[in-house]
Amino acid sequence: MSHNSFGHLFRVTTWGESHGPAIGGVVDGCPPGLSLTEADIQPWLDLRRPGSSKFVTQRQEPDAVRILSGTFEGLTTGTPIALLIENQDQRSRDYGEIADSFRPGHADLAYHLKYGVRDYRGGGRSSARETAMRVAAGAVARKVLGPGVTVRGALVAMGGDPVDRAAWDWGAVGENSFFCPDPAAATRWEERLLALRKSGSSVGAVVEVVAEGLPPGLGAPLYGKLDAEIAAALMSINAVKGVEIGEGFAAAALTGDRNADEMRMAPDGTVEFLDNHAGGVLGGISTGQPVVARFAVKPTSSILVPRRTVDRHGQDRELVTKGRHDPCVGIRAVPVGEAMVACVLADALLRHRAQVPDAPLTTRLPRN
Repeated sequence: MSHNSFGHLFRVTTWGESHGPAIGGVVDGCPPGLSLTEADIQPWLDLRRPGSSKFVTQRQEPDAVRILSGTFEGLTTGTPIALLIENQDQRSRDYGEIADSFRPGHADLAYHLKYGVRDYRGGGRSSARETAMRVAAGAVARKVLGPGVTVRGALVAMGGDPVDRAAWDWGAVGENSFFCPDPAAATRWEERLLALRKSGSSVGAVVEVVAEGLPPGLGAPLYGKLDAEIAAALMSINAVKGVEIGEGFAAAALTGDRNADEMRMAPDGTVEFLDNHAGGVLGGISTGQPVVARFAVKPTSSILVPRRTVDRHGQDRELVTKGRHDPCVGIRAVPVGEAMVACVLADALLRHRAQVPDAPLTTRLPRN
């Protein structure tokens, strides 16, 4: 299986399966001299960790990360950074009954048709367990971006029930089990998710990621567009079925005079945007405004409701997926989305500095 890496100058490769002995990753291209220890990575992994609340899978994995290479005395050396997380709570017996059957909504059939073999234990390589290494890589990417750049995400809708943006509070994101910026919405979602879990079903969600403090100039026209690379990174996350930047699909309902982000000169001599419908990217290049991306996560496909399927012998079957699964996989997708955006931005920043080292860090217009 190829295509286990992404990025250009900041490049991430992951390996491992859901029920294998370990999962791991290699981050190549990180500049030397950055402070980095396991303690810098672990808090981000703890946000994604399974078993952290009653609304996510109860698989108990500490997700304790080890740095195997690429650092010396707490600093990056510029060489590949190897990361390792041991799997400790596999229950492969939960998947014995589906060894010959293809789970609806999963990659089982597609893997079988492509490779002729699949690891049915928790989905093997196609499991969302792999995203732990993306989060670890995202922690390294944040070091590259520096303290002036923030990348944070929130769950903004669950099962078609959106947050009230007038009540948006970033401080509330860490105070509930849903990474929700609207406490009232979090209360509604809790009631709904408890009912769904009892019924054995699941629900989808929408995640929003906002990156602030970026300089203008990241990305390139045509085939290196920043928004295109963000979209590709987010679409690579398990269960993601749609991505939008800024207004996204809503822009199709706007008129040109409303959608255009008008500009004025600010007192400090920089160009000031009066709105951000573009989500911080114009012509594939960052404008210095916050980069805003949203992605839609489908309902978890592993549910206790019987579903019709077929097996590898060509027989019709009815299947119930046992095991420990998220009733809303979108919850734990929040830190994953943050990490993927951080990795794309770190890569874009390094490429930008390499090509245009003297580019302005703000929207101040250069003198002719």
